[in-house]
Amino acid sequence: MPLSEVIPWVIGQVATSLLHNWPFLALGIVSAAALKVYVGTERIAGIFQRRTGYAVAGSVGAAVATPFCSCGTTAVVLSMLATTAPWAPIVAFMVASPLTSPDELFVSAGLFGWPFATFFFAASIVLGFAGGGIAYVAQRAGLLEHQARFLEPSACTSPSCAAAVPPAPQALGIGPGAASVAEFELRRDPWRLRELAREAWGLGRRMVPLFVGFAAVGYAAIAIIPTAWLTTLLGGSSPLSIVFAATIGIPFYLSSEGSLPMVAGLMAGGMGTGPAMAFLITGAGTSIGAISGALLIARWRVIAIIVGTLWAGAIVLGLIASAILQ
Repeated sequence: MPLSEVIPWVIGQVATSLLHNWPFLALGIVSAAALKVYVGTERIAGIFQRRTGYAVAGSVGAAVATPFCSCGTTAVVLSMLATTAPWAPIVAFMVASPLTSPDELFVSAGLFGWPFATFFFAASIVLGFAGGGIAYVAQRAGLLEHQARFLEPSACTSPSCAAAVPPAPQALGIGPGAASVAEFELRRDPWRLRELAREAWGLGRRMVPLFVGFAAVGYAAIAIIPTAWLTTLLGGSSPLSIVFAATIGIPFYLSSEGSLPMVAGLMAGGMGTGPAMAFLITGAGTSIGAISGALLIARWRVIAIIVGTLWAGAIVLGLIASAILQ
C-alpha cells in the first residue's frame, strides 16, 4: 500500500475497530469498576491466591469456550486485573483465548479435517496451562511486580483529582465518635453510583487512548508489511520450516476467518502440517492485534511470557503435529 494511503486507511480501520468493539471495552471498564467498588480487591485476591490452580483451569476453560477477539479478551482480562488476581490465570486466559473457540473448531474441521482441528483445539488448552504455570513461577520469584498497566499508583496532584477525594469527617461536620467517611458516603449514595462512576471514568480515560494508539500501530504495520510474502516463504515440512512458520506468524496474522482458509490454501500448495500448525498458533496468539490488546493491560514482562510460551509451544506442537498428523 502506498504511504500516502496508509494514514487514511489506518484512521478508518481504527474507527471501525472502535465502532465494533466499544461494547467489549465498555463491559470491561464497567465490570472492573464494579468489582472494585462492590466486592473489594483484597477479598477476591485472597480467593485467587488460595485457589490459583482452580483459577487457571477456569480461565483456560473460559478462554476456549468463548468466541472473544483480542479486544474482548482485553475487556475480560481488565476485569480480572481489577480484582488484583495473580498473573497465572490472567496469562492463561490471554494465551488460550485468541487461539480458538467452538465456532473456529468446526470451521477448522471443515478445512483441515477433525484430526487437525482437534489437535489445534487441544494445543490451545495445553498452551493456556503452560502460560499460566510459567506466570505462576515468575510471580513467585517476584519478576512480575508492577506489570499491571492500570493498577500503578499515581500521585494525586491535580485540582480535579484532589476534588475527587472525599473530604475529612470534620469538614462534613462529623465529630469524634460519629460515623466514618465511608459510612457517610454510603448513607448519601446507598448504591455507590458516584464511586462506580469515578472508577469507570478513571479506567476509561486511560484505556481508550491506549486502545487507539496500539490499534493504530498494529494497522500501520499490517498496511506496510507485504503479506504476500507468506506464499513464498512458508513451504515444506522440515523442522527449520516449522521454526520459520512459528516466527513469521507473529506479525502476519490478520484474522481467524482469513487465516484458516489461507493456511488451507497454502497446505494445498505444499505447506506441511507442522508449519501450518505452528503458523496458526503464533498467528492467532501473538499477532499484532492480540499483542496490542495485551499491551492495554500489561507490561513487557507479561507480554514476553505470552509471546515466549506461544512461540516455543508452536514449534514443539508443530513438530508433534508433523510426526503424527501426516
